[in-house]
Amino acid sequence: MTHYTIHGGLGSPYSMKMRAILRYRRLPHIWKQMDMADRSIFANVKAPVIPIIQFPDGSWHNDSTPMIFALEKAHSERSIVPSDPGQAFLATLLEDMADEWGTKAMFHYRWFRERDAKQMSEWLSFDRLGGHGRDAILKSAQQFRARQVGRMPIVGCTPQNAPIIEESARQILALFEAHVTQEVYLFGSRPSLADFGWLGQLSQLATDPTPDDLMREIAPFTFRWLMNLDDASGIDGEWRDPTAALSPAIKGFLKMAGEVYFPFLLANARAFEKGEPTFSVTLLGQTYTQGSFRYQQRCLWDLREAYKKLDAAGREGIDPVLKDAGCLEPLKG
Repeated sequence: MTHYTIHGGLGSPYSMKMRAILRYRRLPHIWKQMDMADRSIFANVKAPVIPIIQFPDGSWHNDSTPMIFALEKAHSERSIVPSDPGQAFLATLLEDMADEWGTKAMFHYRWFRERDAKQMSEWLSFDRLGGHGRDAILKSAQQFRARQVGRMPIVGCTPQNAPIIEESARQILALFEAHVTQEVYLFGSRPSLADFGWLGQLSQLATDPTPDDLMREIAPFTFRWLMNLDDASGIDGEWRDPTAALSPAIKGFLKMAGEVYFPFLLANARAFEKGEPTFSVTLLGQTYTQGSFRYQQRCLWDLREAYKKLDAAGREGIDPVLKDAGCLEPLKG
């Protein structure tokens, strides 16, 4: 086999993220929209989540961040990791925040309001059952919606947490909207894994009714930026000069990491280590509560390990901005 096969879905932020990466990197691939007949491929991976990508060597993978670095090892052309180690770490941090915190906005907006839950449950069921009849699609939509709405408290998408999640989403959109008219991507004139991480989550906000309205109102250029980044195979570009000042957007995202993402990760890690099923933490001046998860504990460990691997020169360039943003202490543990 000489190509990658992505078994994914248009309603999956991580599927859209990985498809855009393969497009940008000009790696031969086939996009396969998952349907009911494809469920047998879940036997090839540990967790039954998409996207599932079969690599040219026949191996199967379905965790987007490890897949990004597997692709980096396999292909040197058109890397999405900045060449400067310090900036590479910052891009990794922002990609991680997109995957683990940005996804809360996606899940919240999709299932919190009637208009979104109805449309998206039906669309996502159509993706799997198109051609099997309207009744089958609508029945599946009701079942799928009930399951997803039932999961909302577990992942922190509750009515009590809604103001925090929606405010952080507005802040994220504001950072991007100010950035994309001045600079094309976060770390230069070529996209990084951080850009693709946020594309994945924001691609869903651009589709679902309520956040779609919000993006068109307050972040119209970000909306268009997403469409362009979805296929950036024609983009070349350069990385940002590591001696130049970081953009306001990067500083803004790091500030959010210090005020929201690291406090969230730290509270989760403490709860998980104590065997506590839930935790509460103050975010944006309000109390946020959700279930504790092993995976997000690992995210904190992985970020700390990535920071430890930086040499003195790599840390020297980013430590001041990490400290100012409130990210340095959590990284040092």
